[in-house]
Amino acid sequence: MKILHHGGGAGVTGSCHRLQIAEGRALLVDCGLFQGQDADHVESLEQHTVRFPVEDVLALVVTHVHIDHIGRLPYLLAAGYKGPILCSVPSQRLLPLVIEDALRVGFTRDRALIERFLAEVEGRLVALEYKQWHTVLDDEHHRIRVKLQRAGHILGSAYVEVDSQDKASGQSQRTIFSGDLGAPHAPLLPAPKPPYKADVLVLEATYGDRLHEDRVHRRQRLKAAIDRALENGGTVVIPAFSVGRTQELLYELEGLIHDARSERWRELEIIVDSPLAARFTEVYRELKPWWDAEAHRRLRSGRHPLSFENLYTVDDHAAHERTVAYLAESGRPAVVIAASGMVSGGRVVNYLKRMLPDERHCVLFTGYQAQGTPGRDIQRFGPSGGWVELEGQRIEIRARIETVNGYSAHADQHDLLNFVRRMRHPPREVRLVHGDAHAQAALKAKLLEWAEGAGHELRVTLGSDYLAENTNTEAYAQALA
Repeated sequence: MKILHHGGGAGVTGSCHRLQIAEGRALLVDCGLFQGQDADHVESLEQHTVRFPVEDVLALVVTHVHIDHIGRLPYLLAAGYKGPILCSVPSQRLLPLVIEDALRVGFTRDRALIERFLAEVEGRLVALEYKQWHTVLDDEHHRIRVKLQRAGHILGSAYVEVDSQDKASGQSQRTIFSGDLGAPHAPLLPAPKPPYKADVLVLEATYGDRLHEDRVHRRQRLKAAIDRALENGGTVVIPAFSVGRTQELLYELEGLIHDARSERWRELEIIVDSPLAARFTEVYRELKPWWDAEAHRRLRSGRHPLSFENLYTVDDHAAHERTVAYLAESGRPAVVIAASGMVSGGRVVNYLKRMLPDERHCVLFTGYQAQGTPGRDIQRFGPSGGWVELEGQRIEIRARIETVNGYSAHADQHDLLNFVRRMRHPPREVRLVHGDAHAQAALKAKLLEWAEGAGHELRVTLGSDYLAENTNTEAYAQALA
């Protein structure tokens, strides 16, 4: 068996991993869009076109519905993929919303075309319960099964266990694809538990070189940022992905308001300015059975962590423009959560164009900002009074810029190490993906250090060594040979 990467091997976006079990038999895990610097070589729609082989793909397995893990799905189907799309039960509900938005923004606003494509996608979706084996193939040559386990990244996220058996030789292998693993104690979601065993592990390394703040500290940091806005008469703008981060922040903000003694806090407006985020939040409410125990305790006490009195949503564009102008001019403190998470587009850009030059306001980053994105530029140059280019305009940065890493939906270095070393039978090989070069190198060093101390034989390789060119079938065939 071979593992090749059509994205996400050497970067933090565009995840797309192929497990080639035998000639003519493969599984694809995720098929996401490239963002930031990862997208430099695939900027146009033509370059995004999937030109790697799809006729041998038995199934596409989706770990979760973030766009950098499923955004190339339209291209995959256009390339001729005919098989099923396996995902968790919550992801089955969320995935069509993400794809609909991606189609509307990147392809067409023709409603009839979008509806036809969504019908095609929904007809392919096969929802799998967590912890249950699903047989993809069982014939005279191979038995191939997959199982999804909770990953704790966003609602519905999973890591994938693949059990493949060659019936002629009697050999079998357990291959695990981590997808994106969540941090422990994340709002709404139970922490991921390591699998019993793995032979080969494909492991994300987004935060392989750093540690997160604990939940108490990050909650204090969030509260302090808002306290300063209350004093300054400014707005806290939080760029956030519509699915996952927005709902976690709402959960945390509801808790801060509930515990507040100050009248100003109790009257603080929490504004979600993203129609897509509002739709996701509604679905999140409907998916309460997949929330964690803490969230269910809040519900039983009569609280509504995703639907509370201070929460307002902005729907149409005219209301969005009025809200931006009102907050920029009025001095009324508020918290605005708006997409996109890396400031690569969306309504958050309009807030930042008005508010970055004003020192009353604050931009608070709570998630990873990829190289080459405006979010990373603001994060890097903002504290020193620099500038950023937004929609072709040079915007001076005088607003306060803060980062609270503890709200990252990704596991940190310690969590990633625990995922490996807490297995009853740890892998003999770990392939590091979905991280920049420094993060992968740092995590590799830590894994080898642990293995040496534990007396465990371990090989750690980097996904960048096994890339399959997205646009070059000949190079792919040579790598596979």
